[in-house]
Amino acid sequence: MSSRPSDHGRGPGHPDGQPLTSTRIDGPPGSSSPAPGSGGSGSPGSGAPGFGSPAAGSATPGGAAGSGSPAPGGPASGRPHGGGTPTAADYYAVNRGGGLFSEAISQRLASRIAVFAHKHRLTPTVLSVFNLGIGVLTSFIVIAAAGPVAEGWVWGPLIGLIALVGWQAAYAFDCSDGQLARVTGQSSPAGGRLDVLCDVAVQISLVAALAATAAAQEPATPAWLLAAFAATWMVNLVTSVMQSGAQASSMVTSTSLPVRVVKLVRDYGAVIALAGVVLLVAPQLAVWFVGLFTLVNGGFLAASIAFTGRAALNP
Repeated sequence: MSSRPSDHGRGPGHPDGQPLTSTRIDGPPGSSSPAPGSGGSGSPGSGAPGFGSPAAGSATPGGAAGSGSPAPGGPASGRPHGGGTPTAADYYAVNRGGGLFSEAISQRLASRIAVFAHKHRLTPTVLSVFNLGIGVLTSFIVIAAAGPVAEGWVWGPLIGLIALVGWQAAYAFDCSDGQLARVTGQSSPAGGRLDVLCDVAVQISLVAALAATAAAQEPATPAWLLAAFAATWMVNLVTSVMQSGAQASSMVTSTSLPVRVVKLVRDYGAVIALAGVVLLVAPQLAVWFVGLFTLVNGGFLAASIAFTGRAALNP
């Protein structure tokens, strides 16, 4: 997915696309002496985490801390807000992107969550934990209901609506922790690692939920397809974490609207929105969703290997 990375993390542009060494403090909001680096979430994703391969300098889904640079015009990453109470516009100015959908929807929701969190003195880690709790709980409900929905015992649209709203809410919290950390100058290595681990847990649960639904709706779904889906989805987390520092690069650097529309297949916010819509409207198509994104993510992995290999041969 296009990154947020992210906005993953993203990537999965997930999951969150921040390096495992990214930093974030959990001191009181407004702390004036941040540690080096910027804090914050990020899928893959970004989440989830960072979900993809952003252009150089961009970040992952959720806006993982420590990766990429803030949006033009925003405060420098890791520096506390200059004066007064930060507004939603201040938080949005430092979002890590993630793609067309993530920037238009997820990051804007995140900026409002950050305003609320700052007002009530909630730290970025609290927001990371909300991402974890909401994302995993939503996936658990989808998994538990997969069989009953397929058998007609539970109304499918209700479960689909829970998935659509729950996963989007989790991703918004994933994006908000990074925004809050960057604007208020809260950072710590432990906070950055927790953010990545929360993204990983949410994305594992999300993949399990989609695989369980596909298997329940179509019992003949081959096991190798579900395994390939899970494996290739997690590739997004790996590539998102790699999108930082000297290793950051992008296969397609164009920011034209047609290119960004095509990159929606790598926009974590857009992908989980599509997953929720499928479960809401036609859960029997879950196996097709699984197949499609196995191809998309597998193709992205193959292209990344070729792109990186060529760069390594021609430094």
